[in-house]
Amino acid sequence: MDLRKLPNLGALKAFEAASRLGSFSRAAEELFVTHSAVSHQIRSLETDLGMALFRREGKRVTLTESGRRYADQIRTALFDIAAATESMRAGDRDRRLVISLLPSFAARWITPRIGRFIERYPGIDVELQSTNTITNFNRDDVDVVLRFGDGDYPDLFVELLLDDAFFPVCAPTFNGGLLPKTPADLVRTTLLRSDHDMWRTWFKAAGLKNVTEPRRGVLYQDASQLIQAAIDAQGVALVRRSLAMHEIANRRLVRLFDIDAPSPWAYWFACPHALLETDRVRALREWLKEEATEFRRLYE
Repeated sequence: MDLRKLPNLGALKAFEAASRLGSFSRAAEELFVTHSAVSHQIRSLETDLGMALFRREGKRVTLTESGRRYADQIRTALFDIAAATESMRAGDRDRRLVISLLPSFAARWITPRIGRFIERYPGIDVELQSTNTITNFNRDDVDVVLRFGDGDYPDLFVELLLDDAFFPVCAPTFNGGLLPKTPADLVRTTLLRSDHDMWRTWFKAAGLKNVTEPRRGVLYQDASQLIQAAIDAQGVALVRRSLAMHEIANRRLVRLFDIDAPSPWAYWFACPHALLETDRVRALREWLKEEATEFRRLYE
């Protein structure tokens, strides 16, 4: 057998996903590529094989008889490849802890603390995956996710890590050091914008019910960038307590007023039930609880 004549592995993966899901679009979502990329790869595979693998009827696709037989064989072969790869990785997988979390939480909360975990557990190799992409535990090589949301993550073990709140901050040098003295002063101040649209909620908590969200200026979709803009004295930012307390403690930011807007979201620890009692995940969970308790003492 001439292995040089094997089809492209990406085309085989696209074909396997499309045949299993019955849709090019769903295959594209699973593989994180475009619909046209999946369609192109499958057409290239059909050209290489000299036969049609799918019947195309408008937006619907169904496997031909040849496509069905090929899909069964390819799926078995890909599973064998995956199993062989996993067995090679298994030697150090038990000591590798993979955590998926938002970039802002990774930068502002985990990174300043993770050294203490590494010192306590030198035998565990930590891998932080900073991403906004939702983890699929059936596909992704991830042990734990730390997510900012409502805690509704079906079929997973889920535990509250940190609740949160919003409040305004600025650099101590903002406006030449002449900082706002009352919440009403913020109406005439440069307010930094984020995609959470929480300014209206905070103004209402401060007794200013008719003040709306700022609509001009840069819109920061990443909370860490928003905080950096405030540190750079570009304006007053409405920030999450979980992300800003480190900067406040180090006096890079000043909290304005003792008024919170409660957050409708919180940080959650989530993982598959099967991984909960592994040594690496149990160690992380216990350590996170300790760090969360210390963090609460910081702001309470």
